[in-house]
Order: sequence, then C-alpha cells, then structure tokens
Amino acid sequence: MREFDLGREFDGFDKGRHSRSERMRRFERKRRGTSSAVAGIAKYALDAVLAAMGLIVLMPMIAILMGTLLVLQGRPIFIAHRRIGKHGVMFPCLKFRTMVANADEVLKRHLAANPHHRAEWNATRKLRDDPRVTPFGALLRKTSIDEIPQLLNVIQGKMSLVGPRPIVASEAELYGVHYSDYIQVRPGLTGLWQVSGRSDTSYGERVQLDVRYVREQSILGDIAILLKTVPAVLRSRGSY
Repeated sequence: MREFDLGREFDGFDKGRHSRSERMRRFERKRRGTSSAVAGIAKYALDAVLAAMGLIVLMPMIAILMGTLLVLQGRPIFIAHRRIGKHGVMFPCLKFRTMVANADEVLKRHLAANPHHRAEWNATRKLRDDPRVTPFGALLRKTSIDEIPQLLNVIQGKMSLVGPRPIVASEAELYGVHYSDYIQVRPGLTGLWQVSGRSDTSYGERVQLDVRYVREQSILGDIAILLKTVPAVLRSRGSY
C-alpha cells in the first residue's frame, strides 16, 4: 500500500495554485500592455489628423507671421530648442522666435544684476518681465501663437496635442521623483497646466497637474482639455 504524504500533497497543491496565480498575473500584465498600446495608437492618430488639419487651416496666418518676423526681427524665424520627450529622449521643440538673438547672454546679465528676478527664475523658470523677449515676440507669447510650429512636432510623433508641456534638461530636477511620470508620455502642445493658470501657478503645482494628467489620461479627457484651451488662450491668463 502506497504511503500517503500529506505534506507533499499540500506542497503540490500550493505550487499549482502559485503557478495559476502567476499565469493570471502575466495575462493581466499582457492585457494592460495591449490596451495601453491600442490607446497610444488611437491618441497618435487623433493627434496627427488634428495637427495636419490645423496646419492647413493656419497656413495663411503662418505665412504672414513669417514675413512679419523676417521684417521686424530678421533671421532666424524659427528656433528649435532642445526639450525632454517621452522616455527621456531629447528632441528639437519648434517655436517662432520671440527673443533677441543673444538671449542666453541677456538672461545671464539680467539675473546677475537683479537678485529678485533670479529668485523668480529659479522658482518658475520664467520671468514675468523677460528682457529677452522682443515687443512683437511678447504679443506672440501672450496669445500662444509662437507655439503653432509645434504642430509639426505632433505630426512627427515627438509631441502630442495634449500632455505635460515640454521641459528643458535643467527642469528635470524640479520634478523630483515625479520625473518618471513626466517621461511616460509625449509632451503636449496644451495640457492640464495650460488650462489651469499656466505661469500663475507655482512650479510644484505644475508638477502635480502633470502627474495627475499622466495617471488619469484618456481620449475624452484630452478632448475636454482641447476645448478648454481655446478660452484659456483668449483670456491669456498666466501667459507671458
């Protein structure tokens, strides 16, 4: 007669249960990955279509702006500033040039001579009265028209219509532990921060808004933010 080993039987049962649990976890991870990939493809498709339509509609205005900038400021008309994109990959973020040609030198001198402005810059990476910005550039920035060329970044897949605003390398440390949230998505032409006060909010509030977007993002949420962007731009709140 075969001797019955109760301990061995229970060990076998536990191993089988563990194996089934592990298979279920792998299946759930795969399902979530597939769902995330489909959502990402749908988001890019919507981005690309809307960005292309936007460029076509805005082409006459873009041509007028290019001519005006050439006459008032000379070349270059566009700038391609290095920003951090998805997965931490740097990309050239396009804008109409709104600053003087020697902007970095002007900023360095201004911050050295104005400690209170240096404190503002360190806290927000922006200046309400920025000496680098030209008179016509100030108008473009106030209305966010300077960011229209970023529609090309959207079509290229470097940016999205909605997401955290793209940051420079020196801003990464300001995100702290939340930098990992930022690099999970493509930066956006507009976003939760854009419709929540922009530069009128603290940098810490900006980070929290970005984290909230990354963790709660959806196509319907993106559409809602796009609709809120129009009145936010018209009000020009926090835009400078």
